Amino acid sequence: MSTVEHQDRVTSQHWQRDCATELIAGHGVIVAEYFDVGCSRRRGWQQRPQAAALLAALDDPDRGFDAIVVGEYERAFSANQLQHLAPVLEQHGVQLWLPETDGPVDHHDPTHQALIMMLGAQSKREVQRARFRVVTAMRAQAREQGRYLGGRPPYGYRLVDAGPHPNAAHARWGRRLRRLEPDSATAGHVRWMFTQRLAGRSLASIARALNDAGIPCPSGIDPDRNPHRSGDRWTLRTVAAILANPRYTGRQVWNRQPAHTDTNASHPDREPIRRNPTADWVISKQRVHAALVSEQDFVATQAVRSHRTADDGTTRNYLFTGLLRCGACGRKMESHWVNQRPGYRCRHGHTSAQRPTNHRHKIFYVREDNIIARLADHAGLASDAWRPRDLAAFLQRNKITIVCNQGNCTPTTGESAQVNPLYP
Repeated sequence: MSTVEHQDRVTSQHWQRDCATELIAGHGVIVAEYFDVGCSRRRGWQQRPQAAALLAALDDPDRGFDAIVVGEYERAFSANQLQHLAPVLEQHGVQLWLPETDGPVDHHDPTHQALIMMLGAQSKREVQRARFRVVTAMRAQAREQGRYLGGRPPYGYRLVDAGPHPNAAHARWGRRLRRLEPDSATAGHVRWMFTQRLAGRSLASIARALNDAGIPCPSGIDPDRNPHRSGDRWTLRTVAAILANPRYTGRQVWNRQPAHTDTNASHPDREPIRRNPTADWVISKQRVHAALVSEQDFVATQAVRSHRTADDGTTRNYLFTGLLRCGACGRKMESHWVNQRPGYRCRHGHTSAQRPTNHRHKIFYVREDNIIARLADHAGLASDAWRPRDLAAFLQRNKITIVCNQGNCTPTTGESAQVNPLYP
């Protein structure tokens, strides 16, 4: 059962069990049940807790069963999952019973093979069609109606009642719409941040000022929705995220980030949330809630971030932004102008949003021309024909990260570098 919010677990489990019991009547009895809740059929069996437990039980010679009975194909499989599972079942001598075959599946029977392929395609099509309809409807609701479609309210807003649901059936069930309204306790801080940014103040100094004033950060105000965050201070990323959120202009925005199915936000292995490209965002045509910043000021704020210039009026360019990691602590290095030329530094987790302490590790600096010289001697990267800009493009295209230490720069692929806890 995948849609927990729209199905009753007891009902769903019992009707699937009834189908399975009817299928094996006169042939055997059910000795164990494996029922996943909140798992999409698109996940393989190894990614579903109960299905994975069933696969693990196959290795037990005293498992107590010789067949797996599925109540409904679409609840268990999608696309070609069953074709990949069939060799595993055959290896352990376990049959698979389906209502569609009115008994055990014969994986070598051409008729059964064709049926399994058709059922897999049908199951996949059902998911795709439902997803397309839901996404299309939500896109229209956000753009045309400016409807609030869920999620936590942005810092500076709170949720209030917006009347009955426009669907008559949902309205009879008591469902109501909600909308955003400025929060008197936090809206002023948002307006202040935009004002300070437009005045030329850095993100770090804004965050430090908020911390010095003792103003609670978003995760500190709403700890129940942020169990994976400490909630003790403002950071550069928090301030940057607020200043980049177009919902503060009074327009509703949907699809800024992909749907995240992991409900355990505090899990250490949870993947970081990535923003969707701005071209994929859906923005309402009209303003639907009170704005905390004008659209003109919001656009001007983005320009401050995007086109920051030096004191002499020039724009400084860095070739390896996002491509360098500190060899000591594993963090990504940030761009930094060093002695009138581009360079990079790592502050080992410390930022200007925090007051300095006596126990800070020494900041690591490396110049861009030194990085280029070190990479020129590296096998596989060295090429007399390459210009520095071509080298940076090659690293980005092949997802190569450069790990920098005091004496060398080493190319590596993937996110193999880990943050060293000795460098908090």
